[in-house]
Amino acid sequence: MNIFRLAGDMTHLASVLVLLLKIHTIKSCAGISLKTQELYAIVFATRYLDIFTDFISLYNTIMKLIFLSSSFSIVWYMRRHKIVRRSYDKDQDTFRHWFLVFPCLILASLVNEKFTFKEVMWTFSLYLEAVAIFPQLVLLQRTRNIDNLTSQYVFLLGAYRALYILNWIFRYVTEPHYVNWIPWISGIVQTLLYADFFYYYFQSWKNNKKLQLPA
Repeated sequence: MNIFRLAGDMTHLASVLVLLLKIHTIKSCAGISLKTQELYAIVFATRYLDIFTDFISLYNTIMKLIFLSSSFSIVWYMRRHKIVRRSYDKDQDTFRHWFLVFPCLILASLVNEKFTFKEVMWTFSLYLEAVAIFPQLVLLQRTRNIDNLTSQYVFLLGAYRALYILNWIFRYVTEPHYVNWIPWISGIVQTLLYADFFYYYFQSWKNNKKLQLPA
């Protein structure tokens, strides 16, 4: 554990709390892609298959439980809550997210560190997380006008992965023989997908204007 890893974890946690705050207090999921939330639920379900078999630390277990429970609860709210689901823009959130799932699963079966079920599922979760934000970014481009909490949520998601890259650089410099190509490449791809959003986010912050993405 180092400061960059901890900052990344806390930023990731903050993104989830911001989204839950929006859903619980405003009773709205406007501007949020259900497709992306379903992909994240799959990411955490396949990544944390070892939650009840391999104990690493109390911190690790608590974070796993938080991300698992929050991802599935968000999907439930958007699909089933009688008030929240009314604000979901199904007509705009039309990205065919299953077209992301199957290529990632095939790639994980072919490119992994060890061909075991848990290892393939862990690798699959990395590949899928790298592209899971796609439906959300497409939705934001279609709706264009983005509320404050939604923009904060997406920004924190991108910042979390950027901080993880700093964590990897720090570990590479300080730990002998530390190499982990699959998470590195997946993380870089994931961060690059946020580049356009980051640009317009900082432009809106600098000019004190509401965030708008080009169509």
